Amino acid sequence: MSETPSKNSTEEEKSASSAISESEVESLRKALKEEQEKANGYLNRLKYLQADFENFQKRTQKEMENLRKYGSQGLILELLTIVDELEYAVRAGACSDDKETITKGVEMTLKKMCEILEREGVSSIDAVGKPFDPTKHEAVEKVPTKDYKEGIVIEEVRKGFMFKGQVIRPSLVKVSARLPDNNSDKKVKKE
Repeated sequence: MSETPSKNSTEEEKSASSAISESEVESLRKALKEEQEKANGYLNRLKYLQADFENFQKRTQKEMENLRKYGSQGLILELLTIVDELEYAVRAGACSDDKETITKGVEMTLKKMCEILEREGVSSIDAVGKPFDPTKHEAVEKVPTKDYKEGIVIEEVRKGFMFKGQVIRPSLVKVSARLPDNNSDKKVKKE
């Protein structure tokens, strides 16, 4: 009979620990289910955010394509007014012998064109009288002269331009060079 009480007490202990375990298991199952629901909610939110981001990327790419395609439209419209004025000058030149009026009209058109380019960030390179700079100038000829120090731009053959501080077309220039030394050409007389 002594075994019976210990057997009963062991079964009671097992039953009590099993009751606690079952309630703990039930609690853990409930907590697991809540965490799974949270995880599913996070996953759904992540999927929506990813879809929103992909749509944003597509929209931005389309806007960039439109900017590339139509971004210069305002500039083109301004340049078309220059084309109109030049066409008018050509027609007027064909019907007129007054070269001075035609020249003034073309000069006004050129001035307008330069203003448009300047607004867009284009500026001409100042070359004449400046030291030769290979980053801004391209020498087409060296001219021997005593009027300038060596390496000074003395003539601009074609204007150079910069776009927003960067050279887009160097100036074609003539650069001063030292005159050849005449003493070296003289022959020494023998006595």
